[in-house]
Amino acid sequence: MTTNGFNYVNKVNMEVLVYKTNINQKYDIDQVRPYFDDHSDILKWHVDIEDRDKVLRVEAHSDISGKIEHLLQKAGYLCDELE
Repeated sequence: MTTNGFNYVNKVNMEVLVYKTNINQKYDIDQVRPYFDDHSDILKWHVDIEDRDKVLRVEAHSDISGKIEHLLQKAGYLCDELE
């Protein structure tokens, strides 16, 4: 939704999903970028490669945890959901 030039996201239905991954460097992030950037349910995502668990944080419109694992596997990476 856009109002007065600003984009607003309905955060009421937003899910935050957090994963331990084997994404170790910027090259790896670049490999998964097309899968995540092109997914319509993903609002934002970030991988902290400085963290020992290489944490992936995904903000999505709904609970797409199974899809996240599938997308990472398609890109050649693994993940475990953190609680």
